[in-house]
Amino acid sequence: MDNIIVYIAGPITGDPDYKRKFRTAAQKLQGHGYTVLNPAELPTGLRAEDYMRIRHAMLDAAHMVVFLPGYRDSAGAQIEYGLASYTGKRIVVVHGYLDMWQPPDPEVMGNDK
Repeated sequence: MDNIIVYIAGPITGDPDYKRKFRTAAQKLQGHGYTVLNPAELPTGLRAEDYMRIRHAMLDAAHMVVFLPGYRDSAGAQIEYGLASYTGKRIVVVHGYLDMWQPPDPEVMGNDK
């Protein structure tokens, strides 16, 4: 199996607990053998448009995008969803409680990029 790169998307602005949520998703994905691109680990102090440029580059490098609960309420995540759909990325949406979620098996997902 080739290395599968996963980008995590979800609400950041307005969610004081976003770092924990993204970290939880990253740990679960890494535990299943994925390479994870986590935008919640970017430095603070940049402009919103700078974050979006960086996040788009990260998303472009990914084979799959995992959308965390609440992504529909996030303007940035909605842009990422549109881009992921448009560019044919595999999309996985986490429903319910993130702590209960299990990532898909990388052997099943494959890497056809």
